[in-house]
This record gives sequence, C-alpha cells and structure tokens, in this order.
Amino acid sequence: MGIKSSKTLVENALKEIKTLEAKEVKELTEKNLCTLIDIRDIRELWRDGTIKDALHIPRGMLEFWLDPQSQYYSEEKFSKRKKLVLFCAAGMRSALATKTLKDMGYENIAHVEGGFGSLSTQGFEIINKEKK
Repeated sequence: MGIKSSKTLVENALKEIKTLEAKEVKELTEKNLCTLIDIRDIRELWRDGTIKDALHIPRGMLEFWLDPQSQYYSEEKFSKRKKLVLFCAAGMRSALATKTLKDMGYENIAHVEGGFGSLSTQGFEIINKEKK
C-alpha cells in the first residue's frame, strides 16, 4: 500500500466537492448568502491580511469548531442557512477541508478556486490581522 500524495488527495477531493470562482463568491457575499471561512494559518493572516468579515478558523481546528458535539463548537459564529465557503492561500487546503466537512455531513459548502489570491482580485476589502 503506497502513500497517496497531497496532489492526489486534492484531485480526489475536487471530484466530490463544489468549487466556486472568486467572482461567484463575490456575488454570494453581496447578496449575504454565504459565510467566508479563512482556514489559513494565523501567520498568513498577519502577513497578507484577510477578507473583511471572513471568519478565521485555522485548518487544524476546523473539524472541532464545526462539530456540534465538540466543546469548541459555537453556533453563533455562522448561520446554517448560508453556504459555507472555505478558502486558503491557493485552494488546495480548502479543497481538502471542504471534503472533510462534506464527510462530516455538511451539504451547503464549497471552496474558492485560487483561494485568497483569487479573492483579492475581485474587489473584496482586505483587512490586516493584528498580532496579539
């Protein structure tokens, strides 16, 4: 049994999940129909900023923060009626994370093709994340 590469895992995930272009995400946010979730590491947010009003849920905590049975879960953080749209820097980590959430039972989810890089070209307001 060989070890699958991260590239193979991403390719397999992309076959099973919904991928949105940044332009589609912009339209959804303008209509208040989605919640953006930035799964990048906090150091990436410090360095590059993030999309205004996006939730920051680090990739390493995502499953715990979105598991209703977990002590880290907070229903107030997002609306179950809105599509959850995940993004990372370029779209690979968010593809894997979206697949994981789908496996957990989330249905109204997608990820952004091209990640933060593509979102930042669509007129989203970028804010700096303060170091604490």
